[in-house]
Amino acid sequence: MGYPMARNLLRAGHQVAVWSNTTEKARKLAAAEKGQFCETPKQVAENADCIFLCLGDTEMAKEVLLGPAGVIQGVHPGAVVADCSTISPDVSRKIGAAFKAKGAEFLDAPVTGSTPGAESGNLTLMIGGDQAVFEKIKPYLEPMGKKIYFCGGPGMGLQAKLTQNLVLSNILMAFNEGMVLAVKGGMDPKLMLEILDNSAAKSGLISYKAPFVLSRNFTTNFSVKWMHKDIGLMLDSGKELGVPLYLTALTRQLFQTAITAGHGDEDICSTIKVLEDLVGTEVKS
Repeated sequence: MGYPMARNLLRAGHQVAVWSNTTEKARKLAAAEKGQFCETPKQVAENADCIFLCLGDTEMAKEVLLGPAGVIQGVHPGAVVADCSTISPDVSRKIGAAFKAKGAEFLDAPVTGSTPGAESGNLTLMIGGDQAVFEKIKPYLEPMGKKIYFCGGPGMGLQAKLTQNLVLSNILMAFNEGMVLAVKGGMDPKLMLEILDNSAAKSGLISYKAPFVLSRNFTTNFSVKWMHKDIGLMLDSGKELGVPLYLTALTRQLFQTAITAGHGDEDICSTIKVLEDLVGTEVKS
């Protein structure tokens, strides 16, 4: 997602220094859109007043931000770091404190909208941190997302993102069970979807994902393995805050089953295959 997000900043007329763990991606983007290629995250920080990153998990974010060649090694006082990764809220707060000690500002700025949202510049961003800093960098957020929410202090953007993904992942499991049950029982899946779409069970997620399931197209927009990681963060947050998350704990086991079955790099809608395989049916047109 970072590639199209950076590209949208460049196409909006901003000067952008780019780095990627996959070096060729950064070289390609810099050449195609007249960006500045950097060898390390440190070099990005040395050349930027506002630094964005979008990474897979907490350990990746720690390495890129705080590692020996990380952003913190090159950041200058007054710069703003906005982490668009979905990571642990607690770790994010600690990272923010490390940048504060260097005189730099830090925001957690997770996004939702998957690859299509990143490509089109229509992501939803949830921001945690200092509101004045958020207002300062808002013009840089707008080329990447059209719905931008300030959620409160440090870690609150991540708290919002985890809540959103909690609801999404549990709805997906309900869709999987309902559709497999309906098809196994003899229902036409298209008719079942039409009924759902005109009932109290109507869901934007189902309306979007169902056509991919019916056409058996599991091309990745948001992978099973990354949602599995996010569900782990939800459960960690529930433990820290004393909130039992019964359904979410089971949902994580179902995602783990999908990974074990070889679907980890496929889109989250491929999780329906786990139940289909158990009962010997397919939800398809």
